[in-house]
Amino acid sequence: MPSVREASYELFRAHGMTTMFGNPGSTELPMLKGFPDDFTYVLGLQEAVVVGMADGYAQARGAPALVNLHTAPGLGNAMGAIFNAHANHSPLLITAGQQVRPAITMQANLTNRDATRMPHPLVKWSHEPVLAAEVPHALARAIHLAALPPRGPTFVSIPMDDWDAEVDDGYARAAVDRRTVGRAAPDPEAIAELAGRLEAAANPVLVAGPDVDAAGGWDAAVALAERQRLPVFAIPAPGGGRLGFPEGHPNFRGVLPPAIGPVAETLAGHDLVLVVGASVFAYYPYIPGALLPAGAELVAITSDPDEAARAPMGEAIVADVGLSLERLLAAVGAADRDPGEPLPEPVAGPEQDPITGTAAMHALAAAFPEDGIVVLEAPSATLALRNQLRLSRPGSYFFAAGGGLGFGLPAAIGVQLAQPERPVVCVVGEGSVQYAVTAFWTAVAYEVPVTFCVLRNAEYAILKWFAEIEGVSGAPGLDLPNLDTAAIASGYGVSSRRVSSAEELREALAAAIASDRPELVEVGVAPGMWLF
Repeated sequence: MPSVREASYELFRAHGMTTMFGNPGSTELPMLKGFPDDFTYVLGLQEAVVVGMADGYAQARGAPALVNLHTAPGLGNAMGAIFNAHANHSPLLITAGQQVRPAITMQANLTNRDATRMPHPLVKWSHEPVLAAEVPHALARAIHLAALPPRGPTFVSIPMDDWDAEVDDGYARAAVDRRTVGRAAPDPEAIAELAGRLEAAANPVLVAGPDVDAAGGWDAAVALAERQRLPVFAIPAPGGGRLGFPEGHPNFRGVLPPAIGPVAETLAGHDLVLVVGASVFAYYPYIPGALLPAGAELVAITSDPDEAARAPMGEAIVADVGLSLERLLAAVGAADRDPGEPLPEPVAGPEQDPITGTAAMHALAAAFPEDGIVVLEAPSATLALRNQLRLSRPGSYFFAAGGGLGFGLPAAIGVQLAQPERPVVCVVGEGSVQYAVTAFWTAVAYEVPVTFCVLRNAEYAILKWFAEIEGVSGAPGLDLPNLDTAAIASGYGVSSRRVSSAEELREALAAAIASDRPELVEVGVAPGMWLF
């Protein structure tokens, strides 16, 4: 009979999960004993970095990623990153070690005293097997649940003495051989009714969310917008972990503002709002107002029943987003309405010293390759990047939908590992770097050729913006003097340089992107929020 370890690794192989992201502790060593030659272990020096890498890897791969954490302390360190992974709908199997079974009740050192409850509410399912023989089935269940819509993290706590126990071969083989398919087609009547409403509307609008990309609905969304001549908005930036529509397309009208009243004001004049692949909406900050403009109706298409249920207005169709778009496209005819004028071409703005965030993103756009991928964690330059780059290929943009800092650096490494043929640029603020700074070590150790573009503004600019909106003055802790990110990255072995002008930035980024190793370019930018 195979051991639990042998059966579990066979299960991982069957699901293509041969890359493990981890930070091993004493309770995880039995799982790693005789680590198989056909597996890759990607070491992160802190657990939040480990989960961040797996998050990016799972999203870019489009399939579950395997994470191994160190019992209660490691799981605790990772919770902020699990929060982001949950918001990103990232399919992660998170495992953690546990004390040997005879020592759990006495709470010996490193015991996770309530392992199944600790990661809630940020995982879809958590479990600690009652018997060692149950481990392979528990892992299989966690993998299936992570991959089924709405995708998200799952968690299994495994006592360290379980790995050498034997498991029935037939029981283990049954767990390995199982498959689940989670693409649910929409109700045909609901799609037919929606098609009729779309055709009858005087001025409908499409709002595209991240699940359009994740569900493979990109081409169908573009075809629908073109056939029905729809203006298209992206969902508010804080909730948009991926792009749902090409932002260089003539029908694209920009990113919706992130607050209740401004959303309704932006959508004024539209009588039907079709939201696809997103919650309705990721509002923040709180600026009250009408939920929709007068006379408007809203219909959402989402694979997440909770997103459908919690929306404050409108109707919802719960089904696979890609399939729903295809069925809707087949059901509608061509329209002759005017979608309006395209966005103006982006401009860098006037020269100044230090350069603006807008000028920095304009320089990045000049150096950015057609097949490039952006991983973003620079809150004050988010809209400037979107406006300047106008990313227009699927799978080209990753952002922490939950808004928690510490996503950018590790996620960029995970995305690059999953997409080695495409160049990855991580645009990050110097404040955000500090939340996951040890990710630099992993990039160097595994020769992951990410280009890190650090925007140094010596402040938490996004918080100063929020302070203005919230009427807060005199708040401490919003300035960040004397952070030398280039020096820190150099200490981890990343080739780093500082620039000051937009032209220097463009040249440095072009060289870094062409490199086959991790490189960092740091540029000082003027304080403030950059929206264009």
